[in-house]
Amino acid sequence: MMVVAALCWSSGGLLVRLLSISDPWEILFWRALFLVLFLCGVLVALHRARIVLAVRAIGRPGIVSGCLFAGASICFLGAVSRTTVTNTYVLMSVAPFAAAIAAWLVLREPIPRITWVAMCAAALGIVIVFSGSAGSRSLVGDLLALGVCCCFAAQVTILRKFGLLVDMLPQVLIGGLVAAAVGFVIAPRLTVGAHDLLILATMGCVQLGVGSSLSTRASRYLSASELGLIALLEPILGPLWVWAFIGERPPAAALQGGAVVLMAVCANQLWRYRSLDPEPATASALRE
Repeated sequence: MMVVAALCWSSGGLLVRLLSISDPWEILFWRALFLVLFLCGVLVALHRARIVLAVRAIGRPGIVSGCLFAGASICFLGAVSRTTVTNTYVLMSVAPFAAAIAAWLVLREPIPRITWVAMCAAALGIVIVFSGSAGSRSLVGDLLALGVCCCFAAQVTILRKFGLLVDMLPQVLIGGLVAAAVGFVIAPRLTVGAHDLLILATMGCVQLGVGSSLSTRASRYLSASELGLIALLEPILGPLWVWAFIGERPPAAALQGGAVVLMAVCANQLWRYRSLDPEPATASALRE
């Protein structure tokens, strides 16, 4: 689920570049609106007549998490509009490490030794990427990309603390409502053509809707460090999609560093799967 979520998220930079509109507030409104419509459909399918109770059950933690989700969306669109997709994703790569360390400090969630090694290896890959793109960075874009990191780390920590007891999927709906409201108030205009509307619908329903729904559910089963490391697939693949489809070529350092990060993610997950003790067949047979 988390791998598919990261794949969905990674399309964000490409989809923004395919739009003919460039105002981030206008993009924010329409993307969030389609996200809200998508989540309403999902929640109705899951909870039916009890949808209001499901939304109320998330309480204050869910509202805070939703606001953090909206903050991450606002920062991401602002960063992409002010610098290259590669530069944005490079700084966003810090988010998984911030999330793992925040959960370690706040929740006392242990980080396995091999995961520390994988995080260090991934950090090396990020340094390699950063070395090739540092010359073209925008200060405002950098700060907004770092804002995505802070929101992601805080949101993952909340999901890990409360998501085991309550279905936190409605927090994505709350985030969409907050983002849509902000975009509606600030956007200079809200008129878009059919081409842009189709792309914005894809962003709201697939990139954010499917991606965030799967990551919320995955947070029940994976630690914050694992969520963060798998989420690194987003900043690795995001620049590649832009390069492949519209020719915004990342520097060689971005490709080299991305390969290092990808190997770190794969090595950590392979170790995790191999470390799980399979249930003996006899015990399973006895229960049956």
